[in-house]
Amino acid sequence: MDVEDHGTTPHPGQTHEPDQRAGASTDGRSARAGRHRAEPSTADSGAAADLDVLARQLADLARDLQGAATAQDVLDRAVATAVDLVPGAAAGSISLVRARRQVTSVAVTDPAGRRLDELQNEVGEGPCLDAAFAHRSTRVDDLAAETERWPALAARAAEVGMPSVLCLQLYVDGDNLGALNLLGAQAGAFSDASEHVGLLLAAHAAVAVADAQKQENLGRGLANRDVIGQAKGILMERHKLSPDQAFAVLSQLSQDLNRKLYDIAADLSATGELPGRPRSTAGGRTPRPPSSSPSRH
Repeated sequence: MDVEDHGTTPHPGQTHEPDQRAGASTDGRSARAGRHRAEPSTADSGAAADLDVLARQLADLARDLQGAATAQDVLDRAVATAVDLVPGAAAGSISLVRARRQVTSVAVTDPAGRRLDELQNEVGEGPCLDAAFAHRSTRVDDLAAETERWPALAARAAEVGMPSVLCLQLYVDGDNLGALNLLGAQAGAFSDASEHVGLLLAAHAAVAVADAQKQENLGRGLANRDVIGQAKGILMERHKLSPDQAFAVLSQLSQDLNRKLYDIAADLSATGELPGRPRSTAGGRTPRPPSSSPSRH
């Protein structure tokens, strides 16, 4: 069988030379394509600008939270910023959940956020009590329509006053949870973009809150140690006790009165007197340190 050749054999009287015009046309198309690829579209420019704005806002938030004086100040600033930046948010709260049963509002921008937490406590169900433990974000388009997941809460959704909820994890520690809750004034107020921005904000807030709590705990621990040191000094000077013996006196009194050692030390430092003792050891005498040599503290 003859095979038709569409190759390079020229027709009579025609030489086969590369088509320079075709090459030029191809080069032109390549150049134009290259120029097209180098120039972002208007839509791309808009998206990039939006990302730049969001990045600056998150950087401002990080600096703002870092400058907060207390953990409560961090919480207040974080939830207020979230309401400002997350599309669809009209109100917000930061909630702490303990043992998957008790929801406490620790920062709110509107009574609606506090009411949502109160209702979850009353009915024993809601996004903070289950969904937020398993998911980084939980979006509720219409709380009143959630008759299968949270029927008791759905029946009282009108008491919140805002139908949309976006619940974002701050942290999960066993059966304890920290959550940033945003509320929308209309059904379906939150979008995928809302979740994206909300999760970024929650990540910044979680780190800032943890750092602030750590600093507060450290400061509280140093203050407590200073108060206990003052109380030991009073006992050492007044009753000629060693540091270990003075600490043993405070510890024994703490056990006798079933009070924290810090509280005993604070009373002694403030009044110069040991707090009242049980009847069995009444009489105003300073309790004796244990007979065995106490361990050093």
